[in-house]
Amino acid sequence: MSTLTISPSPHVHSGDSVKKNMYGVILALIPALIISVYNFGLGAIVVTATAVVSCMLFEHLIQKFLLKQETTIWDGSAMITGLLLAFNIPSNLPIFIIIIGALISIGVGKMSFGGLGNNPFNPALVGRVFLLISYPVQMTSWPIAKALPFSYTDVTTGATPLSVMKEALANGELPTNVLHEIPSYRDLFLGLQGGSAGEMAGIAILLGLGFMLFRKIITWHIPTAVIGSVFIFTGLLHWINPLMYAPPMFHVLSGGLFLGAVFMATDYSSSPMSKKGGLIFGIGIGVLTVAIRVFGAYPEGISFAILIMNAFVPLIDKYIKPKRFGEKPAVAK
Repeated sequence: MSTLTISPSPHVHSGDSVKKNMYGVILALIPALIISVYNFGLGAIVVTATAVVSCMLFEHLIQKFLLKQETTIWDGSAMITGLLLAFNIPSNLPIFIIIIGALISIGVGKMSFGGLGNNPFNPALVGRVFLLISYPVQMTSWPIAKALPFSYTDVTTGATPLSVMKEALANGELPTNVLHEIPSYRDLFLGLQGGSAGEMAGIAILLGLGFMLFRKIITWHIPTAVIGSVFIFTGLLHWINPLMYAPPMFHVLSGGLFLGAVFMATDYSSSPMSKKGGLIFGIGIGVLTVAIRVFGAYPEGISFAILIMNAFVPLIDKYIKPKRFGEKPAVAK
């Protein structure tokens, strides 16, 4: 008679692991990193290296000396936080500001809640928003993309497409009157625009999305909900008043929408567990992004929208739960 080994579920291992998925996300970020280096040259290299090394160093120091636990810097999560922080800031940002952002991202956004899997907010966005509030001038001075520039600080800066639109509204002009100052949709999609390193090229982000979907690191629900809701709501506004509101494709291709929808809104620990919850979460991000861009004081709203919806994730998970394995459907009496 054979002996059965009793153990808690799950009983079948899929082969996935935290480390494997984290490094999969890093691989998905490589196309965007390549284009950022092509556009910003030395600046992108310095900013990215500083952010990644700082995030890994702060996580190591906090775990070793404050939490007195084994360090986990090689699981890939600190590297991702550093990459995403670098992708959300100007490529000419002073090094000391990048280090402060890394400290806030890891120390406040991640480790203060218990580390990987416990943080309710995306750590890179916590650092980015902190820097935006603390250093507004430096964080809104965007270098203009230029093929392989070899200068870090001595670069030409200019307004992003979203900033051009917001400035037109502030000056009492119709946004449609400044469309000629904005790159074409093709240029926006290929990354020929001003902005942070990671929001440059939609094509690079979509390549990363395809890779993660193929590897089943994420599902399509959150990215589709975010981008789709932005397209629909800006389309409605443009339909109501085409002179006052920009076309939906402008909003989809401008700013950090693709980066936020694909790589930051899908963060495991700060997004809903269920697919239906992910759709609601994504729609909320899209609506808030449009509201901030169109009616708010900031030209871009994706970072604030994700952080706000991160706060609603526990509520979404409470009322929208995934179906339990083996659960029988309710029978009407």
